[in-house]
Amino acid sequence: MRYKLLGRSGLRVSELALGTMTFGEEWGWGASRQESRKIYDAFLEAGGNFIDTANRYTEGSSEKFLGEFIASQRDKIVLATKYTLTTPGSDINSGGNHRKNLVQSLEASLKRLKVDYIDLYWVHIWDYLTPVEEVMRALDDQVRAGKILYVGISDTPAWIVSQANILAELRGWTPFVALQIEYSLIQRTVERELLPMARSLDLAVTSWGSIGAGVLTGKYNQPSNEPARIKPDSPSGRLDPRNLAIAAEVVKLAKEIGREPSQVALNWVRQQPGVIIPIVGARSAKQLQQNLACLEFTLTTEQMERLNQVSHIDSGFPHDFWKQDYIKQIVYGGNWDKIDNHHRR
Repeated sequence: MRYKLLGRSGLRVSELALGTMTFGEEWGWGASRQESRKIYDAFLEAGGNFIDTANRYTEGSSEKFLGEFIASQRDKIVLATKYTLTTPGSDINSGGNHRKNLVQSLEASLKRLKVDYIDLYWVHIWDYLTPVEEVMRALDDQVRAGKILYVGISDTPAWIVSQANILAELRGWTPFVALQIEYSLIQRTVERELLPMARSLDLAVTSWGSIGAGVLTGKYNQPSNEPARIKPDSPSGRLDPRNLAIAAEVVKLAKEIGREPSQVALNWVRQQPGVIIPIVGARSAKQLQQNLACLEFTLTTEQMERLNQVSHIDSGFPHDFWKQDYIKQIVYGGNWDKIDNHHRR
């Protein structure tokens, strides 16, 4: 395991993060407390120190389990949790990005985790109701109070993240240092705006869904698994011909190099430019060990390009518009290729 700086900070985090949405069985498909402990121990034994959870995961069991597991190792763990999602109950203010929910969610997480502070506190998803000024000032207040050290944002449009960080810098508040997004060979639309923004603002990116909810393992390509495509826990909306074709190429490449498809899918994400930290989750220690083995190898340039081609997406406007030769001609007078652009990313 190697380590990366968490965006524009000096905090060192492992190159893979452990996702703990599977810690607890309340949602019908997670790991027991005993198996969750094995997963946690296996991650630490591999050198991992970056652990991701949320207040709503398995209705709080994920945080409770982690609170027990990290009790004797708190200082070595970079602990991340989230707020925004509605907690059980009907109270109108029990969810959202506003200050009241932030304060009550944070206090509840601290109690479940049995800690005095959170290393990285995520806005889980943008609610499109709370003013960005309220969110950034409320987060900054908790940083100043010592209850959180760094702040990040998840599942939010690039323009909102950019607005929030510029506002924070202008007013002397704490800016976001990390962005959490879905990113995989079957979900590349984030390459249009979110990833270029993250590289420009030096935000670390933690990616969830890097094996496409299991699609990229190839298990849904098997005829014997056809019924699994209509099960309640199957990856709804992801089992289309395009994604299955991508999965087939991942499986083919994995067989050629003697690796597991999940490892190939994870490495494609890991090897993208910028600070990209895949979140690996598992329902068993054996499954986690298999995913951690992606650290044992890297994909070649040719293998990366092969996967890029099969999963290609259009950049969309204005990116595709700018790429046209006649546009570059009228913008740069035919001299684009003569300009040594050190800003190019």
